[in-house]
Amino acid sequence: MKIGIPKEIKNNESRVSLTPSGAKTLVMNGHTVYIETHAGENSGFSDEHYVKAGALILLSAEEVYATADMIMKVKEPIKSEYNLIRPNQLIFTYFHFASNEELTLAMIKSNAICLAYETVEMNNTLPLLIPMSEVAGRMSIQEGAKYLEKPKGGKGILLGGVPGVKPANVLVLGGGIVGTQAALMAAGLGAHVTIADISLPRLRYLSEIMPANVDTLMSTAYNIEQMLPLTDLVIGAVLIPGAKAPHLITRDMLKLMEPGSVLVDVAIDQGGCFETSVPTTHAQPVYMVDGILHYCVANIPGAVPFTSTLALTNATLPYALKLANIGWKKACAENEDLNTGLNIVNGKVVCKAVADTFKL
Repeated sequence: MKIGIPKEIKNNESRVSLTPSGAKTLVMNGHTVYIETHAGENSGFSDEHYVKAGALILLSAEEVYATADMIMKVKEPIKSEYNLIRPNQLIFTYFHFASNEELTLAMIKSNAICLAYETVEMNNTLPLLIPMSEVAGRMSIQEGAKYLEKPKGGKGILLGGVPGVKPANVLVLGGGIVGTQAALMAAGLGAHVTIADISLPRLRYLSEIMPANVDTLMSTAYNIEQMLPLTDLVIGAVLIPGAKAPHLITRDMLKLMEPGSVLVDVAIDQGGCFETSVPTTHAQPVYMVDGILHYCVANIPGAVPFTSTLALTNATLPYALKLANIGWKKACAENEDLNTGLNIVNGKVVCKAVADTFKL
């Protein structure tokens, strides 16, 4: 199979979808890997690294899309890429269709095969979302701590406090991979953390593994409202696979928080779990609503591309190999986890959550 790796062109997206090591594995299995020139530079991988791995360098995205049977990306195609995608071409990437109707309609029109990393499901886990969720969860605390600083517009509070001064209060909404990693990171910095979820079994599990400075809470509108006046930093970490995230904090609820408090919406890829969330970029990551700072970067792991690219390839390569070795139809027929990743096939939506979102 001919596999194409275009350079990511979304604002401040520095990751690449395949490492030289991954390229070598695909080449050793008889496939041809085409890399757009400079695609890996921001992740620490030069064209020379890929050439040594057996990949071929192409000078433009147009050439990559025109040549490849399967395109591997990190982020969803953006408008300038829509017309490059061909009928029956397999696009293997993060799509997050439920938050982007324009993208959904464009991919329906393209008649391509859209296989989304974020809906590949195995044993009730999302193996291709986990590595980036781990990065995003940890970084959410790193960024939240930064924007709590007064020069950044925050209330001027140190996350872990100091002897004689109480630490910050952090509320994590969602006890999945993002929420767990965020809670562990915040707790490690010395903050007082509350992690809220709607699953009692999950809360029981978290209460067993979390350090002493982490409390668990059943996630209800009432409980969240009670917590907000005491909270300095909120991490939105809610995920409904393939579907739009629910709004757990409304605009009216912002008045319950102290000015300079910070909201970090890690669910922004799926529409955001705060009513006042709108996607931002690493170039302009924050904005203020009613005195509350919002950080809603849609590609948080893109800020640490070396770590993120390695973690992503570790997860995606086995699946890419299956798709390349036997083709997407047979691979999806034989592997239910890959089958759940199919979102759009030859102009038809085959993921119920996406179809329900846009009434298709």
